[in-house]
Amino acid sequence: MKILIAEDEIDLQKSMATYLSQDGNVCETASDHEEALYKLDVYEYDIVILDINLVTGSGLEVLKVLKQQDRNTATIIISANSSLDDKLEGLDLGADDYLIKPFHLAELNSRIKAILRRGKFGGTETIEFNEISVDTRAKTVFVEGRALILTRKEYDLILFFITNKNRVLSKEIIAEHLWGDHSDLIDNYDFIYVHINNLRKKLTEVGAKYIKTAYGSGYKFMEE
Repeated sequence: MKILIAEDEIDLQKSMATYLSQDGNVCETASDHEEALYKLDVYEYDIVILDINLVTGSGLEVLKVLKQQDRNTATIIISANSSLDDKLEGLDLGADDYLIKPFHLAELNSRIKAILRRGKFGGTETIEFNEISVDTRAKTVFVEGRALILTRKEYDLILFFITNKNRVLSKEIIAEHLWGDHSDLIDNYDFIYVHINNLRKKLTEVGAKYIKTAYGSGYKFMEE
């Protein structure tokens, strides 16, 4: 998934990004209130990890803006303050969870997975689209019960397509989802075509012809 970590303690920020990236997530960071608001305005995220006490402003103000925009982005509040009032305010504003510092990174990761299961994955670790089944825990894709051998980027692509089925995804959105901040440094999107064509070929070979080209716009994952 694509995650924004808004945390002004740089060591903790780096630790979270490194740990969560090892689980296959694309992690971006913001070190203050303004940077968090800017990235949320420009990019789409599956989940935001948001410190209440950012250097230049309150994380709760960032949360208010996020919810006013009615974005389908989950939020976990983190804070060194164990005050019940702060916790209740964060949850009342629409946060999905609340963690008090210090916490174990493994617990944070588990809570992220639980939120995503409840949201995008409908409470399950298995996503299905017709004869395609995706085991999000094992990061394995099956077509009619047979495992499909995919690279890591191909797996990320099919999961992104299925969770956004029937929606046109531009090459810019796909690049941003798969590579995060680094997508801004890309001169062209030839590598996107390569990954999509390889995935499409593997799916077509087993009769799953769902990746459609929306000419001039991008790609759409849908039935005929």
